[in-house]
Amino acid sequence: MRKLERSQSKKWIAGAGAAALLAASGCSSLQAAGDAKDGGSGSNEPYELVYLTTGDQGAKPLVPNDRIIAEINKRLNIKLTVKIVPEFSYDKINVAIASGDLPDVVTTRYPSNSVSQWIKEGIIVPLNDYLNDTPTLKAKLEDGLQWTAVDGQYYGYPFVSGRDKSNYTVQFRQDWLDRLGIPHPKTLEEFHDALKAVVEKDPDGNGKADTFGYVTNKPAEGDPLTAFDFVLYAHGLPYADYALNDQGEVIPRFEHPSFKAGMLELRKWYAEKLIDPEFIVYDRPTKEQKFFQGKAGFMDGPLFRHVSRIEGSLQQVNPQGKLGYAPPPAGPEGKQGMAVRSKNALFTSITRKAENPQKAAQFIDFLLSKEGRDLLQLGIEGVHYTKEGDKIIYNEAEREKDGFAANGWSHPLAWGNVTWPIDENYLPQTEPRIERALDSVKVASQYFVPNLVNRKTDAEIEYGKAANEVYNQYFVNLLNGKLDIDKGIAELGQKWRQAGGDKILKEVGEEYKKQEAPK
Repeated sequence: MRKLERSQSKKWIAGAGAAALLAASGCSSLQAAGDAKDGGSGSNEPYELVYLTTGDQGAKPLVPNDRIIAEINKRLNIKLTVKIVPEFSYDKINVAIASGDLPDVVTTRYPSNSVSQWIKEGIIVPLNDYLNDTPTLKAKLEDGLQWTAVDGQYYGYPFVSGRDKSNYTVQFRQDWLDRLGIPHPKTLEEFHDALKAVVEKDPDGNGKADTFGYVTNKPAEGDPLTAFDFVLYAHGLPYADYALNDQGEVIPRFEHPSFKAGMLELRKWYAEKLIDPEFIVYDRPTKEQKFFQGKAGFMDGPLFRHVSRIEGSLQQVNPQGKLGYAPPPAGPEGKQGMAVRSKNALFTSITRKAENPQKAAQFIDFLLSKEGRDLLQLGIEGVHYTKEGDKIIYNEAEREKDGFAANGWSHPLAWGNVTWPIDENYLPQTEPRIERALDSVKVASQYFVPNLVNRKTDAEIEYGKAANEVYNQYFVNLLNGKLDIDKGIAELGQKWRQAGGDKILKEVGEEYKKQEAPK
């Protein structure tokens, strides 16, 4: 397998969506098999283009006879069919590709074994020959994304979310803390005391001991469990991915002394029933429902555009509910951290199924372009919105007909494939909590934790999922006290290495030496 170069990227903010594959076509039905396509032959017939992509939890489903898709069809002379899987459901993408029923364009996770295999087998094709006709795509690839090329060939557009912006924060029921007379906790000790008060002092006033302090959710498939990492960072874990021993050698971060110190803190919280013990089976919507329903006082998660959604959902259950957020708590030596720059991205590629790859490339370019962003964010001027100077007047009745999210938010194709709102710095003018949304990014972005190594190695791609599964299993059993702390960490190190961690450490160590070598 050819080696893919990697670079630092930012974690996109989101959770899991609906469970079923959703599909919608443009305003015209697809032609029957055998009908002519514009396959580069000079035909004026619209080219039938199928796009398979991941979705966005905050988006509405696509609707039949969607006028935005019809407008894309008109502008690009295509007949577009969009198939959307739930956010983070990359397994569904992989199954679809493995079935051989290829779309023209596909968005999936990157880097990954799947993408590497698709390149090796020729399932996705290079974009280089089409870049002169796709100015936005070309400019973005050549502006710091050269590391994604394989032997000089770009096999897709890697969407790397904001490198210096985050919306990942600690969130809490501000109304509960106000009722209990507790300021937002600034240290781990204060955080523990706040969790304990939420559990023991009946903040919802229902007379029942039915509230946990902290709730989170399981990680995306193949990812490590990171929802408690702010505690490890508070205890001095210096990097988000690996650590160094006293000899300057790369080691797994759970062998750094701060991991044990942080885990002892978390075991205390768990033993005192401050953590919802079922978190490992929750997805993000379930976690949020626990928060909305008053089953937990604190949770982790993204804000920015989610401020209004989360607080609005909370107030549907409890009109007096108030969302609070704050920096991660500081540890004994004042250290703190929460946001990380992940090494993953979203990758949008053209498959060998595309009879007209030039049209497919133009479609990707359109999704990235200002023209495309304006259409997907605002709609068609005079139909979905009008302007009065710089003021946007949203026609919500017309927007609803085409699947736009309420209150000035966007079309289902706007997010979750080639960009996110935080990267566009996009908030509709109708956003009711715009100041807090912007402030949440300002707060979160102050607490980035660096990676020791900025690129994901081939070994991490190949063995990372198995190694992370071992880590997650041991983390949970260390947390709940089923394992002795010292023996458990030692056994974790052994099992993690057996699952491919030894090969990962070898390649990461080599990458670290190259990264640190004098330029």
